[in-house]
Amino acid sequence: MSMIADLLDQRSRGEVLLRYGRTGVHDLRESGSSKLRLPRGSDEAILINTSGGLAGGDRIDVALAVESGARLAVTSQAAERVYRSLGPAAQIEYRFDVAENATLHWLPQETIQFEGSKISRHIEAHVAPGAELLLAESFILGRSAMGEEIAHTEISDTWDIHCGGKLVHAERFRLGPVLPRGNAGLAKARAFATLLLISPDAEKRAAALTPLLAETGAVSCWNGKLLARLAAEDGMKLRKALVLALAAATGGKGLPRVWSL
Repeated sequence: MSMIADLLDQRSRGEVLLRYGRTGVHDLRESGSSKLRLPRGSDEAILINTSGGLAGGDRIDVALAVESGARLAVTSQAAERVYRSLGPAAQIEYRFDVAENATLHWLPQETIQFEGSKISRHIEAHVAPGAELLLAESFILGRSAMGEEIAHTEISDTWDIHCGGKLVHAERFRLGPVLPRGNAGLAKARAFATLLLISPDAEKRAAALTPLLAETGAVSCWNGKLLARLAAEDGMKLRKALVLALAAATGGKGLPRVWSL
């Protein structure tokens, strides 16, 4: 017990709180290892983890609020790396608030899981009627180009998405500690992603997105919600599929520059 307490004392902490309006940043607070950079004149923001990755017991909290009529796309500087844990999981908490007629696109780069890694993430979002929220999260189970083989990792991913005060999407995903490799599990997949869109234009974008995922995934859409799942044998194949999928899901608004292949 004391060893875990000692580990937690040595772990990194990062927090970002942003309120963004039509005229730009209204409030921005940063602490610890988490930073947010917004290039002048751009509606894109880049999230940076200065600790260089996540280890067991690390914690990151990000809260983003986009005010009425504003548009913001948020990505990460690089793929996040989750390293072997000696006990506790790395903890991530995201909260998103999107006001009426506002748009938030949450498009971080991939999360790479290393052997023995543990991550627990919670995403909570509140979307006003008529607003748009696009979420894309992807995992890579080891880097195939480096010859990494992952047999043990733990992922806990919880999503609670509300629109107009009603819960419209609840997700409870658990993986590990031993990776399921049968046909009813991951099979040969080493990378997978979830894409969620809450938008009045969801049905229109689903029609454009569906043919793009014929080989890597599938799309469902109803009542202003689009949900897509993707899987691929390696991270590069997933990334190529995601670039096409996200371009369609944004409705032609474009992707952050870091998503270029």
